[in-house]
Amino acid sequence: MREKKIRVGVLGATGAVGQRFIQLLADHPWFEIGVLTASERSVGKPYAEAARWILDTPIPEGVRDMVLVDTTPEAVGDRCDIVFSALPASTAREVEPAFAAAGFAVFSNASAFRMDPDVPLVIPEVNPEHLGLINVQRERRGWSGFIVTNPNCSTIHLVCALKPLHDAFRLEQVMVTTLQAVSGAGYPGVASLDIVDNLIPYIPREEEKIESEPLKLLGTLVGDTVHAAPITISAAVHRVPVIDGHTEAVVVKMKSSPSLEEVKAALAGFRGVPQRLQLPTAPDPAIIVREEPDRPQPRLDRNAGKGMATTVGRLRPDPILDYKFVLLGHNTIRGAAGASVLNAELALALGYLDK
Repeated sequence: MREKKIRVGVLGATGAVGQRFIQLLADHPWFEIGVLTASERSVGKPYAEAARWILDTPIPEGVRDMVLVDTTPEAVGDRCDIVFSALPASTAREVEPAFAAAGFAVFSNASAFRMDPDVPLVIPEVNPEHLGLINVQRERRGWSGFIVTNPNCSTIHLVCALKPLHDAFRLEQVMVTTLQAVSGAGYPGVASLDIVDNLIPYIPREEEKIESEPLKLLGTLVGDTVHAAPITISAAVHRVPVIDGHTEAVVVKMKSSPSLEEVKAALAGFRGVPQRLQLPTAPDPAIIVREEPDRPQPRLDRNAGKGMATTVGRLRPDPILDYKFVLLGHNTIRGAAGASVLNAELALALGYLDK
């Protein structure tokens, strides 16, 4: 526990991801919520009145009566130094730079700036060194603050599983088929008559994100540039009638020829900087390897590591490439709000939030 908690804000606090931020930050040992923002129709209302709360825990008492303010640096004022962005990409494109220019540290779940060359796209277990782009970004853009992004919800769990394999055996090709929960579409999300008794083999712009973001995440920071990892990724995405938890069937080809036991050991033994630093939100282990033939399953495994761990199962040889497996992860905790919170913890631990 820190002697004095750091005040933080949530931009877009009434939506599904904003609610996850509030849930995760309510009892955080390092951070405390100082301000919540919303769209014009909700500004001036108490949070409990404006938000249609959809999570299975109550609205935290300290937040219920917090009055929502406009999503501008001027309205937020000195109520916090860090903001977590749950904004849609179109809004984030305009709003987040304004906050960064005004001196705020912005930890964003939005896709707007993920692939910008000077914006860190970070999974703390995978590429903590990419936070070095903060200094590049500040210099290039003249900001006193900065923007750090986390990846797409499916990308996060995929890359968490790929990282130890790439480090140990050098990945060459990856094929991934996702079965994505309806909560990934936000609230109210997919219409019930579209998804009940059905599967939708298309999510706009999702395949492009899964095929491009891992190359930046697994790439190498050289000076002020991230050199993309030389991996070919093919993705096929599907929306399925599951509430929370994205399942992904993955097939990999590697440069070396490891045994099944070597692959399993690399996954099960994976630890990163967050685990070594014992960051509050970091799961330990980061990857849980299941031996049962019918795991992972969303209802049984999505909350592993308080929703922050990636579960891998059905690891076996593949007759076309090298190995195949199934992974599962919570899409709105580790895949969204929890990822941004962990990024902020890492930035604080490494000194990027020092005044």
